[in-house]
Amino acid sequence: MQLLEAKLQKIDRHNYRSYSSLRGEYHFVDFDFFIDITQADPFAPASRVRARRKWSLTDLEWLKDQSEDYQRAARDFIARQFAELAQQVNEIQIDRPGQTILDRTAVVFDDDALELRFRVDLPSDGRTIIAKKTANLLTFTMPKIIRRATIARELPMDELKRHCETVEDQVALRKQLAGKNLMAFVADESILPRLAGNSDLPMADAIPFVSPENLAVELEAPHKGKVRGMGIPKGITMIVGGGFHGKSTLLNAIESSVYDHVPGDGREYIVADETASKIRAEDGRCVHNVDLTPYISNLPMGKDTSMFATQNASGSTSQASWLQESIEAGANALLIDEDTSASNFMIRDERMQALITKNDEPITPLVDRISLLRDQLNLSVLLVMGGSGDYLDVADTVIQMHNYQAIDVTAKAKEVVASHPTRRQLEGTEVITRPRTRKLNRAALKTLLEDGKFRIQVKSKTSMRFGREFVDLQALEQVADSSQLHAIGWLWFQLAQGKGWEKTPSKAFNMMLANGDWFRAMPNYGDIAKPRVIEVMAVLNRMRKAEFK
Repeated sequence: MQLLEAKLQKIDRHNYRSYSSLRGEYHFVDFDFFIDITQADPFAPASRVRARRKWSLTDLEWLKDQSEDYQRAARDFIARQFAELAQQVNEIQIDRPGQTILDRTAVVFDDDALELRFRVDLPSDGRTIIAKKTANLLTFTMPKIIRRATIARELPMDELKRHCETVEDQVALRKQLAGKNLMAFVADESILPRLAGNSDLPMADAIPFVSPENLAVELEAPHKGKVRGMGIPKGITMIVGGGFHGKSTLLNAIESSVYDHVPGDGREYIVADETASKIRAEDGRCVHNVDLTPYISNLPMGKDTSMFATQNASGSTSQASWLQESIEAGANALLIDEDTSASNFMIRDERMQALITKNDEPITPLVDRISLLRDQLNLSVLLVMGGSGDYLDVADTVIQMHNYQAIDVTAKAKEVVASHPTRRQLEGTEVITRPRTRKLNRAALKTLLEDGKFRIQVKSKTSMRFGREFVDLQALEQVADSSQLHAIGWLWFQLAQGKGWEKTPSKAFNMMLANGDWFRAMPNYGDIAKPRVIEVMAVLNRMRKAEFK
């Protein structure tokens, strides 16, 4: 600390760039402090710093003996406490978690110490260094926050334990899905609606969820005990109902529950198959050599769809591509909302079949392929559908949402099918195969170098910059946090260090993310969060300069 103060005195009233002389390691009385990157000017991203505190000084060493999931939740909790303590200090920021509990690098545990990774806006008067103000920030204000966030007696220990136990419960519930032949589970008393379109907080006074008796199952959580709720079976499940009754709200709750949620979120006992992928139409996106023949063929001018590529996909081709890409990336379940789907990809009714013969229509709609996905590829589909009853012919389970409550109407749906048989003709073949695994050209990622360096820039969940390219991600609804995009960029960076074509990129990314220390090969940044391979591949598929074959 004294060394840091002395260095600050030397650069007092100097140009802002002189802060670069502070980079290095400093030993405080009860923690070590590292200044890794200093900002070039007051308007640049804040400086990156770290603080390491030995376990013996925290009374939290018992956390090292807990499960990986307990530790992940504990690190998340400590980051939230640090953010709470720092909220009155504009110059200090940590990667603040939202409603999901991800594997983040804002707080890291190792054998020797607990490490905090955060940012500091170094003070100035214009572009002139004010040493006294900086010294007060770094040697008085910041140490108080570090100490309070990393010592047991200053932390609400009951809340910490509840936070961690809730995560262990969610992990345990999710692991039971396959054995119960379920793709998702929605616990009774869950709160599905969110506060607003721009807020992920639970809606106040929302109607708690209650499972329909026919779909009620009981799972076992290690801390909460028995948890009753609605089990959504594997296979094809339709969510139907009138407008504004909660169909999409249920789907949204399930799609976000591939991740764990904080206590009090309302979704902390909703779990879904961790490979579930939500797909939709996405006009204008790029597609890289995807086999679309199960859904699109006989295009005008004889264009081949077995290696379909475009920089400007239509709604139907984009959704068909996303479906194939999801299977290739390892998805065992698909989530689809008709509101965000291409209508011609979803259905071609009897009258349209009569008007436009199959010889003149290149699209085979999903309604004619969905049962093959289930029966031949063992893929489950959860589908929100309010406008077409033709999917009732293939649905295994039908759930009606009425006033935000679920009703099992499977038996009634079968009666409707029997009394109102469809006369539309089945289109397409009776066989479907898994899409081939495309190879990725790793060298193509290197072409995006900028001045000899990779540049990864993320400002929100909806876009990222990798080298020279900006990738539009507005359609990816399952990206939980912008910090996951930072991780995705660095995973690409690692993969690009190899030579030639990567035969199975999804497997390569799975291996990179498999270990608890998956982030060790990345920089010591605090704004990195673990993504799913589903999202890693989804973002890569939207990079216009990516090369697949």
